[in-house]
Amino acid sequence: MKKYNYLIVGSGLFGSIFAYEANKRGKKCLVIDKREHIGGNIYTEKIEGINVHKYGAHIFHTSNKEIWNYINQFAEFNRYTNSPIARYKDELYNMPFNMNTFNKLWGVVTPAEAKKKIEEEKREAGIVEPKNLEEQAISLVGRTIYEKLVKGYTEKQWGQKATELPSFIIKRLPVRFIYDNNYFNDIYQGIPIGGYASIIEKMLKGIDIKLNCDFFDNREELENIAEKIVFTGPIDKFYNYKYGELEYRSLRFETDILDEENYQGNAVVNFTEYEVPYTRIIEHKHFEYGASLGNLAEGIAKEKTIITKEYPDMWKQGKEPYYPINNDKNNNLYTKYFELSKKDKNVIFGGRLGLYKYFDMDKVIEAALKCVNSEFDNIF
Repeated sequence: MKKYNYLIVGSGLFGSIFAYEANKRGKKCLVIDKREHIGGNIYTEKIEGINVHKYGAHIFHTSNKEIWNYINQFAEFNRYTNSPIARYKDELYNMPFNMNTFNKLWGVVTPAEAKKKIEEEKREAGIVEPKNLEEQAISLVGRTIYEKLVKGYTEKQWGQKATELPSFIIKRLPVRFIYDNNYFNDIYQGIPIGGYASIIEKMLKGIDIKLNCDFFDNREELENIAEKIVFTGPIDKFYNYKYGELEYRSLRFETDILDEENYQGNAVVNFTEYEVPYTRIIEHKHFEYGASLGNLAEGIAKEKTIITKEYPDMWKQGKEPYYPINNDKNNNLYTKYFELSKKDKNVIFGGRLGLYKYFDMDKVIEAALKCVNSEFDNIF
């Protein structure tokens, strides 16, 4: 007899939901994580009373009422609305591109004026068949928006010049001819009060957890400890890079505690000029709804704030893989690993690394519950 029914590798959202649902059904689970904490990339750490998003900003949003109800059983959400600011040199613009943005750029007031200006710039560019990302972006929104708000940010994010990037990377650029700074179109949106860490803690309550445990350092022992493995790490590494290495973009973070009440006045400010090496600064205090107005939650230090600068980074083995590079080369390579995985009846792959796909949080929950349906009793 194996000691566990399931070994879950990775305590992020996918692995934790699977463990929670399996545990509800009387299955014995062991969750392991190579980090010193649970929660994967949605982990939040309380510092100076502020819930710090350790691996980049995570704003929950969905239009799926069932998913919203599901996640709300683990936390109460505040009414935070994501309204990022784009900074180009000393100019500030609202994101996504909307009437506030266009008014600041050109002085236009009506949607008709804004549409006319964008169409004029697109005609002047005269791009019929975009050959690269730069031409594609200009053909969608014109040269002014591209040069101030797209070019530098995109080149930093990808680590390449826009003229060297394929056009398909930008299929569309959201343009709204309304005065609305809400970044997401979804019906439900917010940040869990108490941080994301408390959600994962509730999911994994009563389940065996082993931290600072790398699956690949203990593979022989761990593969024999459970009847099945739920694996949320890199699928290519699981198969010892049999067909080659999948590619990613990575990130690095610089976090500072500042002796001031309010550093930038917004949770997220994007820096769109190439010369600024980071893509954005996150001021974590402002994720707590009302903090911008001085209406601080209990325990948050009024005279301090915490900021994180986010730097795009080249990825290589040993660095954290954040964004799958889903071009034709990598997608074809992943398909080979996926076909190989279908022969492994005792391994379930999930999450962005196991499925080589970037997921918003609500889509992770959907994928995890779909996996639970397939494995158990189709209750969702």
